[in-house]
Amino acid sequence: MSAYKIPESVLVVIYTPQLDVLLLERADKPGFWQSVTGSKDTPEEDLLETAIREVAEETGIDARQFSLHNWQTSNIYEIYPVWRHRYAPGVTHNTEHVFGLCVSSRPEVKLSPREHLQYQWLPWKEAADQCFSASNAEAILQLPDRI
Repeated sequence: MSAYKIPESVLVVIYTPQLDVLLLERADKPGFWQSVTGSKDTPEEDLLETAIREVAEETGIDARQFSLHNWQTSNIYEIYPVWRHRYAPGVTHNTEHVFGLCVSSRPEVKLSPREHLQYQWLPWKEAADQCFSASNAEAILQLPDRI
């Protein structure tokens, strides 16, 4: 595995049938709330496998037990300068693939303390307002049309 992050990632919006959305507060940027995100481990890793792995690593939830869907949407965005050192020199943009994970209720969440400080479940509009990432907020705002 390369020492650098691969500039291809997943964003997984975890939500209930009532459209309550799980948000996580970043450990490296307190006050920054987001859905599950994470880069591919290898260029060959399947995006679905990346999504399943990241959900497990960040929340302890087994996405295979619920309804996980690739929304066939991707966003290309500029990597925040504060995180650019994680990527190979010259890499400035990331391609993010959006997934939705509908959980039947609010499953137990086990945070990775290295990555996140706390979590909260919020109604979808409030969750979108809390996100620091515009693409994350936009994905959450699409929820009513996705179900």
